[in-house]
Amino acid sequence: MRIAIAGAAGKMGRTLTRIASETRGIEITGGLESDRSSHLGADMGELAGIGRMGKQISSDAAKLFAQIDGVIDFTIAPATAVLCGLSAEAGIVHVIGTTGLSEDQETRIKAAARRIPIVKSGNMSLGVNLLASLVKKTAAILRDDFDIEILEMHHRQKVDAPSGTALMLGRSAAEGRGIDLQNGSVRVRDGHTGPRPTGHIGFAALRGGSVVGEHSVMFAGPAERIELSHKAESRDIFARGAMRAALWALDKQPGLYSMADVLELAD
Repeated sequence: MRIAIAGAAGKMGRTLTRIASETRGIEITGGLESDRSSHLGADMGELAGIGRMGKQISSDAAKLFAQIDGVIDFTIAPATAVLCGLSAEAGIVHVIGTTGLSEDQETRIKAAARRIPIVKSGNMSLGVNLLASLVKKTAAILRDDFDIEILEMHHRQKVDAPSGTALMLGRSAAEGRGIDLQNGSVRVRDGHTGPRPTGHIGFAALRGGSVVGEHSVMFAGPAERIELSHKAESRDIFARGAMRAALWALDKQPGLYSMADVLELAD
């Protein structure tokens, strides 16, 4: 499968390059950055620390997409919204690990998914997706007798909160309870908040240092507490999941898929 890596010069893009070069069935065709990037023309292998590989970074998405079978996209929300439209025009697989997407950007992704297979997830790791499955089942069993709180921590450079993974876990909990997360969650607490609303799902976000990603889902009930947690020790886990998603989607019909589909965890 011939792939391109969007945001190839970033930390995650370099990790994706390295993992893609090690993945059987994957061939890197090129990398993509904005036309303002200082890394245009750079060798992807050299940037990733694996030696020269003869694959350069460009800003011409349309030209690059005409040569590939799929793109791995861990960029920023505005870029992803544009790139998914270009992927739809090129008829290629699009794997999205971008978080912090607005409602309008989500709508544009859904429109593109009517023409091509798109795999989108707030977290591509096997462990987190297993965690989400467990959270959904636990929430369904415990019901409103237990309060749900989601705590996440990431490195100081992360720009969105709660994290895409935290929101994914929140959606899993909400689905388990049969409620709408948007209207049944608490994102911020400050000042005199009053008692905790029954059934609502709470979020807390911490930022600092170089933490790759830590997530805990707490079910707090009368005289006992259950905690389900995941700690990411390397970005490699997200990159490996993205490669698996791309290969899985290669022969799929157009549609918007998740890692739960890739890992056959969906109900």
